[in-house]
Amino acid sequence: MEAGSLPLELWRLILAYLPLADLGRCSLVCRAWRELILSLDNTRWRQLCLGCAECKHPNWPNRPHLEPRSWREALRRHSLASRTWSQSGEELESSHCLYLFRRRKDRKVHHVGAGHEHQSLRGALGAAGAYDRVLLHPGVYEEQSELVLKLPVEIVGKGKLGEVALLVSFDQQCPTARLCNLVFMPAWFSPVLYKTSSGHVQFDNCNLENGQLQVQGPGTCQIRFCSFSQSSVHLHGVALSLLESCEFSGSDNASVTVEGSPASDRNWACKHLTALAKSKSMASLQEWSPDVSHPPPVVTLELCKEGGTGQGGGEIGATVLSEALDCSESELSTASDNEEDEPVGYRLSYGPHGLSHLLEQAPGDPSVPASSGLELRTLQQELQRDKEAQALAASLQGCLVRKCLFRDGKGGLFVCAQAQARLEGNVFRDLAYAVRCIQSAKIVMLKNEVSRCKTSGVLLRLSAQGLIADNNIHSNAEAGIDIRKGANPLILCNRIHSGLRSGIVVLGNGKGCIRSNRIYGNKEAGIYILYNGNPVVSGNHIYQGLAAGIAVNESGRGLIVENVIRENQWGGADIRRGSDPVLRNNLICHGYSDGVVIGERSRGLIEGNTICRNKGCGVWIMSSSLPHITGNHISHNSTYGMAVFCHKDDVNNYPPSQASNENFNEEGELIAWEGDLDSEDERFSSRRPISAALIESNSISHNGAAGLYVKNSEALNIVGNAIHSNQGHGISVFQSSQLSRMVNNSITANTAGGVSVEAGCRVELRGNGVYDNRCHGISSRGEGVILENDIIGNHGCALRLLESADMRVVRNRIQSLHGFGVAVLDEVKGLVQDNLIFQGKAGKSLIHKTAAAEDCIVLNNELLAFNGKSPGRREAAWALENPPPRPRVEGQPSGAPAAQPAPRGISMTTRITARVESGCHSSGSIFCSIL
Repeated sequence: MEAGSLPLELWRLILAYLPLADLGRCSLVCRAWRELILSLDNTRWRQLCLGCAECKHPNWPNRPHLEPRSWREALRRHSLASRTWSQSGEELESSHCLYLFRRRKDRKVHHVGAGHEHQSLRGALGAAGAYDRVLLHPGVYEEQSELVLKLPVEIVGKGKLGEVALLVSFDQQCPTARLCNLVFMPAWFSPVLYKTSSGHVQFDNCNLENGQLQVQGPGTCQIRFCSFSQSSVHLHGVALSLLESCEFSGSDNASVTVEGSPASDRNWACKHLTALAKSKSMASLQEWSPDVSHPPPVVTLELCKEGGTGQGGGEIGATVLSEALDCSESELSTASDNEEDEPVGYRLSYGPHGLSHLLEQAPGDPSVPASSGLELRTLQQELQRDKEAQALAASLQGCLVRKCLFRDGKGGLFVCAQAQARLEGNVFRDLAYAVRCIQSAKIVMLKNEVSRCKTSGVLLRLSAQGLIADNNIHSNAEAGIDIRKGANPLILCNRIHSGLRSGIVVLGNGKGCIRSNRIYGNKEAGIYILYNGNPVVSGNHIYQGLAAGIAVNESGRGLIVENVIRENQWGGADIRRGSDPVLRNNLICHGYSDGVVIGERSRGLIEGNTICRNKGCGVWIMSSSLPHITGNHISHNSTYGMAVFCHKDDVNNYPPSQASNENFNEEGELIAWEGDLDSEDERFSSRRPISAALIESNSISHNGAAGLYVKNSEALNIVGNAIHSNQGHGISVFQSSQLSRMVNNSITANTAGGVSVEAGCRVELRGNGVYDNRCHGISSRGEGVILENDIIGNHGCALRLLESADMRVVRNRIQSLHGFGVAVLDEVKGLVQDNLIFQGKAGKSLIHKTAAAEDCIVLNNELLAFNGKSPGRREAAWALENPPPRPRVEGQPSGAPAAQPAPRGISMTTRITARVESGCHSSGSIFCSIL
């Protein structure tokens, strides 16, 4: 009969009555019939799949509301998997061929139950032959001693799941066995429900309650569509096992324990399990992904936002101007008015100075170019560029757990003692922890969901390794991923969010490579590194956290490169207490506090980062720290571009809303961290040592207050920076009892003065270019040396010494547009000698000295008045050509990491913060509180 002779709907109605075998025969008739049979996927094939007593919904237990791509394919896979246990016959000796033929042809079914041929399970097994089926009719079957399986057999419960219950302890001593549609409960004499040490066992559609399933290598197991209630699976030295579509609930310990390295002497089932696992693995993962209750917001890399700070600083800019000690409002307004009315004699050109390239790279509106190359990579892209990750993703050894649900218990999966496990598409929720991997064990986690754990979601300890990729880890009470004690995993392309503590914690010599993850919305730091933690953190997006983006504390280290750290409540990166990380080429922006905080006794290399549009400072440095800050673009922050403060970490001063004790112990146990600090990883320690905090080769521009604010009691080196168009002074030295060296900097176009030095401060200004600032070029009340600088084109005095200043001013080139070239006021001491002073405003004295400043020696200065009509012999000097405009930067040293700090005693810490007494932070610091 032609398939087209009847309407399609009528054919489907007719074929809905055919059993499975007849449907298979019809599909072999011809192509038209095959297409007709395939079209029954959502009708007859769905009915057959759901009506099978040996399996559940293909997406049970995690997503039974979603249909599979093909019901026919799901039924085919189930049929193949259900026959794995009987494949052992293919590998028997050829002399047994006759036995195999007879066994396949004469397979018997033994009925057990009231009114049937066998009254007990033990009696049926005694009468059964190899590969026979024992069919248990509804009832409860109990044995008073352990039941030993010596021949391959299949034990199946008849009726619905739950109608056949076994109170039996099995010991399998045969090559293979299968148990299906049964409820297992422990016998009175043993908690072990089933154990095997050599053969293969297959469980289909069973319930296991209040007991243990034990498999020891070279034995193997395959468990499908089973429920474990207060039960557990223990695998020891198993070469390969498969747990698929199972539900684990209410366990008192780990639901699945995998222990020992995979056995080398594999049994016959390994090759069949391997083929079965590979046929399902990646295809099923592509069609299945964990639910995301709240999908992550789209992260754009555009930096320009409404309400940004870069265009004037608002109230902060006004505050800085009104409180400026060096320029009153009347002086500023007079200078501004006279700029047009009274022409300047001659403007000297300073454009081609040594740092002009930094000003070109720091436009007034940083946007997409600064963030190019920081987009998140997909897992496929990461695997293509990382052969190690590719090998891990393809590895298949130990225990394979797929599409299972772990809930409402103590632990999910525990992997230890060099064991291996692979987890695909599972859901872990409402557990004490989801996955724990220790003692050089290895895990591969792909596309799992881990949520609402009472401690951390994934814990790795004691040199554990593996791949954790493309998982959704959220809403856990502690860290999403906790790495410590030498563990070194590869963490790729995960979503780690909404945690009640940190997203990822690395401590106690923990390592790891953390790449291309979305880490957002966590209550504490997105990534927290401490106690000699030393990970590589690259290419992540860390945003919208309620604390710091990345926090490095208590001698933490790490290489932190090319991350986007944005919109975090307490700042971008926070480095404290002897920590020494490398922070390179990151985008740190739009934070609600400071961009980077460097706390007491910390080091670190801060290099090549873009730090912009944060509501606090760009970089905040505290006492006793030795950071090396080089090559960064620091712009459009609401307050200072960079601030160096003398305060120390104060553990008693923290935001009340954040007050709670840190607890990195597990289950209340006391951990001796000193033992974890003995080993040193030297992969990031090859940096040149520095003896004072070093700020070099940075572009600091368009910030809402001073470009660089110094209130410090320790030595500081400021070398080769471009400090431009900030809303306060370029550099403001408010307190500096030790020498602050400012060498080869370009300080231009700042709203207040170029450099301001307060009384009691010690400074050395050498080789700087101080150009076109809106107030005085350099104003000093302190002591020190001003040597070989260009102080040109400023709108107030070029150089102003006042009160009790004691400065040596030697060999500078000086010009003011509207004020004095050099103003020596009050009781100033020191020396003004061998300077070249150009005329600015016509009729204005080039040097102004008051009578009270008799202790200041002024001699051998050359004064140049410009006469355009009759140029003199020194006309060439007006061009700043010999030497060229300062700063002259030749072979500026690139940033090299600082030396590692020595290990020190560790104590548990509470929240940390600091207070500021002046400037824009009058009521206290707003930078990150370490969480």
